Amino acid sequence: MNTWLRHHLYAIHIAARRLLGTPFSSLTNIIVIALVLTLPLLASAMLVSMQPIARNISVNPAISLFMKEATTIEQTRAVASQLKNEHSQSILTLEVVDKADALQSLKASESWSDALKVLPQNPLPHSIIITLSDEASPTEKAEELAEVWSKLPDVDVLQFDSAWVQKLEAILSFIRIVLGLLAAGVALIVITTIFNTVRMQALVQRDEIAVARLVGATESFVRRPFLYFGAITGLTAGLLAVVLTTITLGFLNQAITLLSNSYGIPFSVTLPSASWLALTIALVMLIAATAARWSVTRHSHF
Repeated sequence: MNTWLRHHLYAIHIAARRLLGTPFSSLTNIIVIALVLTLPLLASAMLVSMQPIARNISVNPAISLFMKEATTIEQTRAVASQLKNEHSQSILTLEVVDKADALQSLKASESWSDALKVLPQNPLPHSIIITLSDEASPTEKAEELAEVWSKLPDVDVLQFDSAWVQKLEAILSFIRIVLGLLAAGVALIVITTIFNTVRMQALVQRDEIAVARLVGATESFVRRPFLYFGAITGLTAGLLAVVLTTITLGFLNQAITLLSNSYGIPFSVTLPSASWLALTIALVMLIAATAARWSVTRHSHF
């Protein structure tokens, strides 16, 4: 155990010395990786910050059933009870609105009170307001229910606006796709950067590697410093990317706050959770170490 720990500490020491031995090259690689990693971090911050807003905009769509003029309130309640029994899993809440109550609500509004005074009778129908459950929230399921309910004999008009649901799903889906593409781009740049750096180091230190092999060093002993070199580079770049993202969000939130306050909707973009950031940095370290191993394996056979 002591020998294993000593070998790894030695590899970390050698990797750190090689990083510090070429400060300009190492700093350039770290900055390039950090700048590229900042982009998916910003995209993920936007995605995480938009999810609470999406939940507050009533993710559960509502369907309004307006009954025919000849339909009584008792018949309306009977239809509501039938829908509740037949589609209990798809319905979150159901409310029957009497047309007399609806008229009184409109009369209480100053913008409608004068116009309603000249009407000889109540023009409003009885209605049923249905809020769909999470099970029926996907657009396809909601549209299917709306089509079925619109064919009920007592229903005159069905109102269901699914456009906002489709737009919200499209926006979130777009951000997820962009986030995936950015993550793939980051992985490619990390692999390319670390691969070329380790290749150059392996060629420069070929004599040192050859002597180590002559005195009995194993391939794992030879490659281990290069793996730690990649992991340390990934760790430093990941931490720098978090700092750059935090600074960028600070400037971005200043503009967002002014805009959101003008609409009366407080909103700001925040970083993902610490566990998510730690997982991202660990993934970058793993990719960098893998690229370093691949490079030293290919270019240390001499």
